[in-house]
Amino acid sequence: MSIGRGLIRVSGLFLLGLSFNVAAMEIQTVEVGYVQSDQERVLDGLIEAVHQATVSAQTSGRVIKINYDVDDFVEKGAILLQFRDKEQRARYEGAQANYEQAEAEYKRTRDLLKQNLVSQSAMDKAEARLKATRAERDQAKENLEHTRVRAPYSGIVVKRHIEVGETARVGRKLFTGISLEQLRATVNVPEDIINTIREKKQARIIIDRDPPLSLPAKSLTISPYADPASHTFVVRVNLPKGDYRIYPGMFSKVAFIIAKTRQLSIPRKALAHRSEVQGVYVIGDENDISFRQVRVGRHMENGMVAILAGLSEGETIALDPIAAVVKLKEQEMESEE
Repeated sequence: MSIGRGLIRVSGLFLLGLSFNVAAMEIQTVEVGYVQSDQERVLDGLIEAVHQATVSAQTSGRVIKINYDVDDFVEKGAILLQFRDKEQRARYEGAQANYEQAEAEYKRTRDLLKQNLVSQSAMDKAEARLKATRAERDQAKENLEHTRVRAPYSGIVVKRHIEVGETARVGRKLFTGISLEQLRATVNVPEDIINTIREKKQARIIIDRDPPLSLPAKSLTISPYADPASHTFVVRVNLPKGDYRIYPGMFSKVAFIIAKTRQLSIPRKALAHRSEVQGVYVIGDENDISFRQVRVGRHMENGMVAILAGLSEGETIALDPIAAVVKLKEQEMESEE
């Protein structure tokens, strides 16, 4: 495909060049041609979260505050729930005091040892007590931290298992959530193409939007066996990380690359939309402009779009539909004169 230089007649004048001006608007033309593209098999998919986890109590206590509920979005590290912490805080403060006392004793014994005023065994005993109190302090601090239950990742709460005022013991389920940081599309793939998919391991996820959202697959996980009832293989297509406004439960399309092919294509920006009709402005042999409906195929990542019907190789089209409309109006006025 190439951008051509043409001879265009405007209001009785002939202009030689890449473009011509009509009412200070510039038109460029492009020649329709084939490009090397991927042949794809498009199947239905369902978006799901890669990670779903249930947060359980790591300490015993009575719930005094719940900050999130079902369907709430939670940032990683946010406090989901808070237990009454009077007992844990008292244990931590006591363990901290014991540690500080042991640390002071250790430093005093170390100084005395340098002056040969105490034995090595006394120093060893002071060091052992310091390590023991440090461990007790760290454990008490961890238990105190467990009274504030935090989100392990950013995501959405899908179930809450406890109410304010209830007493939970260690291991009690508190919240179930799904992560939005890692998503995937699950697809049932027929057996006739599964070997090709295993070999190429290339796909893209398509979300039906305007324009359609197309994301290259980060990786594929392919089931080693087929479902005995449907004879299909479950393929999980991992999405790249990013905020694409995609959520678990959404429908999607997954296009698996199965071969290479030559595809007639044009720049996407050359498409014009008339209600529900898509078309292009074709430059004829006499440099006249006409609108022609086309059937559009795949939207490619390089700004091109496949043409399934309506155009032939070598034809010339306007690259700017708006400028082409102005030229078409000028053309109609000339014909009326």
